[in-house]
Formats: sequence, structure tokens, C-alpha cells
Amino acid sequence: MEESLFLQSAGLIGLALSSFLSATLLPGSSEALLLLIVGQDSMSPLLPLIVASVGNTLGGASTYWLGLWSERRLVERGKYREPSSRALDWVRRWGPPVLLLSWVPIIGDGLCLAAGWLRLGWLPSLIAILIGKTLRYCVLVYWFLAL
Repeated sequence: MEESLFLQSAGLIGLALSSFLSATLLPGSSEALLLLIVGQDSMSPLLPLIVASVGNTLGGASTYWLGLWSERRLVERGKYREPSSRALDWVRRWGPPVLLLSWVPIIGDGLCLAAGWLRLGWLPSLIAILIGKTLRYCVLVYWFLAL
């Protein structure tokens, strides 16, 4: 019993770390680990879903803060030069709701970084990141369990 609880806890900690890192500018993927844990039937799928969603959201938020910090540091040093990119254009046009797409591979990290760079409100940004990433995991788990 204790061994099973330890393995479940270790799996959830690994899932939290994996989902956090995969939402940063580092390469990674947490979906396979999430589905592995859900597929073991040792716990309700809700707990791994929450752990993955929170970890992934915090990773996206760290990328947002990196963009905010980078922009401020460049202004302080007098080297302010706004990058030109599609992510900046999308964030300028749509604001925080575009962060619902923060889960999309490759472009999601750029959207979070651009939101910080453009100093979008952190709370609306965080909420949009949370919703987008959680919905992605919900669809993935639902699809996996329906098979």
C-alpha cells in the first residue's frame, strides 16, 4: 500500500515537473506521461489532469514573466528594440484571449512571451493560459479514455 502511494506521488511530481518544463521555452512534452498515469487506473483521472494543468499553466506564466522581464531590462539599458514576429502581432490584435492557444506546440510559447513583452494584464493572461491548457488536457484525457 505504501509503495503504491509512493509511486503515485512520484508519478504526480514527475508529471508536474514535465508539464511545467514543456510549457517553457525548453522542448518537452507532458501528454505521454499524463496518459500513462491516467491509463494505470490507480487513481481518478481528475488528479493527474489538475496536476498537469497547473504545472503547464505555471510554465506558461514563467514564459510570460520572462517576456515581461526581458522587455524591462532592455528598456533600462537603453537597448529597447521590439522584436518583429507573428506572435506579437497576434497578441496585439487579440489581447489575452489569444493565450487560449498557448497550448499549441511551437507558437504557444511565443504567444506567452509576447504577452509579457507587451505587458498584457497578468491576471487575464494567466486565466486564458489556464483555460487553454486545461481544455487541451481534458480533450486529450477524454479521447484516451473513450478508446
